[in-house]
This record gives sequence, structure tokens and C-alpha cells, in this order.
Amino acid sequence: MALSGLEAFINIDSSTQISSPPAAVRKDKQRVSQSPSNYELHGIQPLEQVSTVVPKPVKPSTGDPSTPTPTPSVLENRLPSPPANDVTEWASDRTGTSWKTKWRLLSCCLINFGNGMNDSAPGALIPYIEKHYRIGYAVVSLIFVTNALGFISAAPVTHAIEHKLGRSKSYALAMSLLVVSYVVIICQPPFPVVVACFFLLGFGIALSLALSNVYCANLPNSTTALGCVHGSYGIGGTVAPLFATAMVSNGIRWSLFYTVSLAFSLINLSYASWAFLGFENDTPVELLQPTASRPTGESEPLTRKQLLKSAIRNRTTLLGALFIFAYQGAEVSTSGWVVSFLISYRHGDPSSVGYVSAGFWAGITTGRFLLSHPAAKLGHKTAVLIMVAGAVAFQLLTWLIPNVVGDAVTVAILGLLLGPVYTSATAVFTQLLPRNMHIPSLSFISALGSSGGAVSPFFTGLLAQNVGTMVLHPICIGLYGVMATSWLLLPKISKRSE
Repeated sequence: MALSGLEAFINIDSSTQISSPPAAVRKDKQRVSQSPSNYELHGIQPLEQVSTVVPKPVKPSTGDPSTPTPTPSVLENRLPSPPANDVTEWASDRTGTSWKTKWRLLSCCLINFGNGMNDSAPGALIPYIEKHYRIGYAVVSLIFVTNALGFISAAPVTHAIEHKLGRSKSYALAMSLLVVSYVVIICQPPFPVVVACFFLLGFGIALSLALSNVYCANLPNSTTALGCVHGSYGIGGTVAPLFATAMVSNGIRWSLFYTVSLAFSLINLSYASWAFLGFENDTPVELLQPTASRPTGESEPLTRKQLLKSAIRNRTTLLGALFIFAYQGAEVSTSGWVVSFLISYRHGDPSSVGYVSAGFWAGITTGRFLLSHPAAKLGHKTAVLIMVAGAVAFQLLTWLIPNVVGDAVTVAILGLLLGPVYTSATAVFTQLLPRNMHIPSLSFISALGSSGGAVSPFFTGLLAQNVGTMVLHPICIGLYGVMATSWLLLPKISKRSE
């Protein structure tokens, strides 16, 4: 009777067969089915972030065409991941264990080593360039002007060059520009030709710097990677004044120093071309995707030109470029003019005070290797403010202490405090910028921001012609103020939802 009573509420159809159930999902996140669907492959995330896969429900075998077919989830419809045979390789590359990551990171370090040599050498060579061409501070500073123009010219086209040529050929182009420039400078041509070569140097360095920053900023341990790369820049900056001072003090003409830079550029040309060969095939589409959906929800994607405009108008991009402009300006101005300041106001011997510039870059190198990790632990935003305040104090001490030895010590400590600032700033910019804006925004920040390393030394030399090289210190202190202001105006770091 009980059964007959239940039959009033439940219709039992013994003729209908139960359709095959969907594939079961095991707790260890593996599907029983051996043939994954396309949606499964598209839904793959980095291996450490894989969540339980929900199988696509099987359409009932009722034969009713009106029964809707369930659609894949929103997460499965995101940008496609790399091809199935590249997923494992990419995952290992992202965790820093892939041999390709190690070789590519080493390539970035070698390139930045050469860039550091290029930026620090003029500080020791300027007195000899002035003597050879019989020119003053204002004229010799033209090398910084054209260097800045090269950086600025690279800012809007770096993204287009990388898209057109690919990462490997873009590095090859950058290194080729350096090779051509060094060959010409070694021949000791008329000074206007030297000035033109510094334009090509600025363009090539800006291009390679932007590519290296973007690559390292997208590695899992980006702070460590950026610390190694920019620490290598500091090593190059330390070595170059030592080589340059030793060569010119022994009667070797100043232009032959660039044979050393030429050798490293040739090595980087071949090595970077090999290390980044096939880079686009090893990198997931999410990191190469040049377009983004419109914020209004329209389906039409942004073009590369529109994406570049959006990146340039981004608050973080603009403030980041201003911050790096001031930072590079203070760094290269100190490196480039502190030797002339010590000769003019401390009556130092040119054959010995050239090593003070090497001490400054040694401080930068030590800071980037030893202080980058503690800065990350403390918090990048707080650490940068502390280091900028310390830089102001030691810049004042360099200005006020009336002897060469005291100035040499304060300049080295100044470099130590400035060392981790660039790496900490790049890490913060990466956190604040959307993923799709990393390449255009960081390229713009690197190229336009780094032009400060050419513009500020030029104005320092221009003023030094009439006022004296002591003008270096108030200019640097003003640049530290610009750094602090732009840093405080950056948006707050929030957890990215993408």
C-alpha cells in the first residue's frame, strides 16, 4: 500500500534506460576520461593553480532537439593557453627551473652589464674628451642630449618593433646599433659624429632595457630577477671607470676604451639572438596578447595603437616614467660629473679621482644584490621612501665635506642607497599595471624614463659652464624631491583580480 501511495507522486517509467553518466571527477583533479576536450586544454592554468575541473554535462539521450546544450564556464572562455605540448615547458619556465629561463636571464644580465659600462664610462672620460677636442662643459654635454633623444625616440616604437621582429631579432637590432656606434667612436671621428653615435647608443640601450625589464618583471620571482639584472648594470658601471681611468692615465687614447664595450656588444648580439630564439612559442598567449577588451564591455578589442595610447595615459605609466626619469637623472649625473667636481673644487688628481665614480657604481651594485630582498620584505613603497631620504642626506654630505676621501666614502654610500630603488620601483609598477599593458607601459617607462640619465647630465654640464660643477648637488637633490613626490602619488597596490 505504501508503494501504491508513493506512485501518486512519482511516475516510474520502467521502459526508459538510464543514459551514460558524465565522466567522474576524482579528488586528485584528474579526469577518468582519457581524451580531454578542447575546453579542458583552454582551461589549463599554471600547474600550481589548477583547480578542480568540472566536466561538460552530457546531453540527455532523449532525442529532443529543443534541449539546450550547456555552455562552458566563463573561466573556460578566457584567453587560450599555450598549446598542449607547450604547457609543461611553460610551467617549468615560469617557476624558474627551465634551462631556457636561466639562459635568457643570463643574457639580460650580460646586456645590462654592457649598458652599465656605457653609462658610467663618460664620467671618467669627459676630462680627456674635452682636452682632445678642445671643448668646454656645455659642448661635451651634447653627448647626453643626443643620448636622451635616442631614449625618447625608442619609447613609442619599442612595442611595435618587438611585435614586428619578435624578441630575438629585437635584441639583435638593439645590439647591432651599439656595435655600429662603438666602431665609429673607436675611430675617433670629429666630435659631431661622436654626438650622433650617442643617439644610436641611446636608442639601442633603451630598446634592450625595455625588453629585459618586461621579461624579468613577468617571472615568478621578479624582484630577484630584476635585482640580478640591474645588479649586473651596476657591475658594468663599476668596471668601466676602472678600465677607462687605467687606460687613459697610461697614455692610451680615450676612444680605445670602447673596444671593450664593442667586444661585449658582439657577444650579446650572438648570445641574445640564440637565447631568445623561439621565445614567442615558449610563452603563453596571455603574456603576448597585444589587445584588450574595452572597459565598456564592447566585444571589439583594442588595437595595438589604442592599447599604446591607453598605456601612455595610464596614471602609473606617467608617474613611473617621471620617477625613473628623476632617478636615472640623479644616478648618471652623479656618476658623470662627480669626478669633474672633485677636480675643480677638491683639487683631486684626475688619474686617481676617476676611481670615485667606480666606488659610486660599486655601491649601486652592492645595494642591488644585498638590499633588494630586504626592501621587498619591508615593502617596496616604504623602502623606496627611506632610501630616497638617505640619498638626500649623503648628497648633502658630498657637497659639504671638504676633502676627497670623505667625498669618496659618501658617494659610495649614496650609490648603496640608490641601488635597490630601480628594482623596487619596477616591481611596484608591475603590480599596479594590468597584464595586457606590461609591454607598452614598461617599455615607455624604461625608454622615456631612462632618458633622464641623459637630459639631467646635459643641464648639469650646461650650468657648470657658467656656475661651476658644484651645481651637480642641488640638481640631484631637486631630482630626489621629484622622485618622492611622484612615488607618493602612485595608486595604492591592490590585489589584481585578473
